[in-house]
Amino acid sequence: MNLRFLPALACLLGLASSLGAADKVHLTRIHQDLATNAPITLQVSPDGRDFLVLQRGQVLILPKGGKGEAKTFLDFSGRAMEASNGKFEEGINGFAFHPQFAQNGLFYVCYTQQKPKRLIISELKASGDAADPGSERVLLEIPLINWNHHGGNILFGPDGYLYAGVGDTSKRNDEKRMAQLNAVLVGKVLRLDVNSREFHGAYGIPADNPFADGVDALPQIYATGIRNPWGMSFDRKGNFWLADVGQDLWEEINWIKKGGNYGWSFREGARAFPLRSDSAPEGSKLIDPIHEYNHGEGLSITGGLVCERHPSAEVAGAYIYGDFVLGKIWALRTDDSGKVQGNTLLYTSPQTKPADPKKKPGVLVKPTAFCQNAAGELLVLDWNGGIYRLDP
Repeated sequence: MNLRFLPALACLLGLASSLGAADKVHLTRIHQDLATNAPITLQVSPDGRDFLVLQRGQVLILPKGGKGEAKTFLDFSGRAMEASNGKFEEGINGFAFHPQFAQNGLFYVCYTQQKPKRLIISELKASGDAADPGSERVLLEIPLINWNHHGGNILFGPDGYLYAGVGDTSKRNDEKRMAQLNAVLVGKVLRLDVNSREFHGAYGIPADNPFADGVDALPQIYATGIRNPWGMSFDRKGNFWLADVGQDLWEEINWIKKGGNYGWSFREGARAFPLRSDSAPEGSKLIDPIHEYNHGEGLSITGGLVCERHPSAEVAGAYIYGDFVLGKIWALRTDDSGKVQGNTLLYTSPQTKPADPKKKPGVLVKPTAFCQNAAGELLVLDWNGGIYRLDP
């Protein structure tokens, strides 16, 4: 098959598969009076405030009850984070509160910078409703060679360590072969101890990191073989969910394990990547995704979270995720081993067919994240600037 025609074919198949499918949930627009362009995550502070992070550089405290003005908590919009060709993926891509934020006021931001192009993870301090930009302490800088595939999602795990998903910084095909190269931090999941300063005076290396001694691999690495992670979360059972955006054929969801190798670019999804002619080294243990879908169903996965409670029986207890390009939302159910028990299509965004069949459709809702707010409501963040509540 000529891979040049796959995107157009996948769009047509995706449009066809959604015809006649009745939505099992509906989306209710909230905070529609606020300017919320390109939202990438919503995080709840320990004291119950909703912080909305916009990729272009602002972090807003949303008004309670959905009415009133938002407060600007942090503004990086003047930092020239994006190259002229990088506004699709560059900017702020990660935000996380320290587990003891209520006591120490610390939070973490992952964002891009130019000249040289790099991904930065920084610690800052807040007081009340405002961050102090002058308090910034850079923990880690990761060189990038392209504007895309750098991931940048961060979160704290139940162990208190900071996890970061970093893409392969490749335009296509992992052409520099870095996702499997443990001498670089791209194409990996990283784990840092932000409460220590023993590594370069910036952070610590957890003693049980798989390469903590730094022999034959960088000690920050927690897992390898990642293409473009977008959407990481831990469920209440401690399972670490990561959605990895595919290239030509497959989108995937992984359960990340310490020291795991998730295959890219020897594999895309659970099968060999056809544009790579060499094989994984003998004895390599490549971990298959727990779930994948092909490009007839969607074109760019957005990871989500396990929603423990929800008025809809279709949603409660399921992992909620979506597709950015075709505006779909699914509910995935697994057993305790990660074996899929069911995958239900909940919603398909209204779409406008492109005039050029080789182009992607226009989509009303393009999910960038699935989050829960302080009220426990399940929200869908939309690249087009909307915030929606997912209702029965």
